[in-house]
Amino acid sequence: MDASTRTFLQHRARIRGIAYRMLGSLADADDLVQDVWLRWRECADAEVRAPEAWLVTAATRLAIDRLRSLQRSREHYPGLWLPEPVLGDGSAAESPEDELERLGEVSMALQALLERLTPAARAAFLLREVFELDYDELAGILGKSPAGCRQLVSRAKAALGEEARRGDAPAAEHERLLAAFARATAAGDFGPIQALLATDASLQGDGGGQVASVPHPLRGARRIAQLYFANALRWAGRLRWEPVTLNGRPGLLRFVDGRLESAQSFEFEGGRILRIGVQRNPAKLARLQAAWQARG
Repeated sequence: MDASTRTFLQHRARIRGIAYRMLGSLADADDLVQDVWLRWRECADAEVRAPEAWLVTAATRLAIDRLRSLQRSREHYPGLWLPEPVLGDGSAAESPEDELERLGEVSMALQALLERLTPAARAAFLLREVFELDYDELAGILGKSPAGCRQLVSRAKAALGEEARRGDAPAAEHERLLAAFARATAAGDFGPIQALLATDASLQGDGGGQVASVPHPLRGARRIAQLYFANALRWAGRLRWEPVTLNGRPGLLRFVDGRLESAQSFEFEGGRILRIGVQRNPAKLARLQAAWQARG
């Protein structure tokens, strides 16, 4: 392995982390990593004084261009769009999924909210708030002044608004709430289901036009509880929940008749579930299902 390849592999996790968080798809992220690799090889004989900065800049600029194209296609996406979920490895072994978590957590709910931003604003927000780059570094990557980058991040935060707030409960509290939620929804206990939801809770679902899903965000504890209650009646005795880590946070996989039906992510506030993301699109569950099956 030559020095150029070793350098690229050393920073590959960061490149992939940026690409996934920008694009919301592991397949698109892997394609982008390959594009960065090809560009890196083209300049392998040239002296690059700051390889990491070069690679991060290349990845970010390619991701901005790719996202512009993806956002145009997502305007015609059937129903609501949610990102592809990343399953935590569940062991001490390092995997591509672990790399994504290790580089900073971006929940599925926040990733979905990032779709509101322009590609440049999304890049600025992620590089500043998730990867913790300073404004001088952002300026070099985005080709703007530090003041311009600061303004871009500020506008991104304003566009995301209060919906981007994150629960501050520890993981153990999240796991306890999800265990109670799984029991209540499996049993079809309407009162306990509703009690676990914040009054202004919201639910989004992505079926990708391939399976049924809610066409618009579902809002309010009662309406969401009614949905889970109806599913419990429909799938009585056939429903199984599995606790997992999705995008670095506690989540649930729902199985019906032993088949993976959805991956569900949760945001919490004040000891209640604030937001739920239900990924049902089979194309976006394929990698997750393979990773789950590999666990045995």
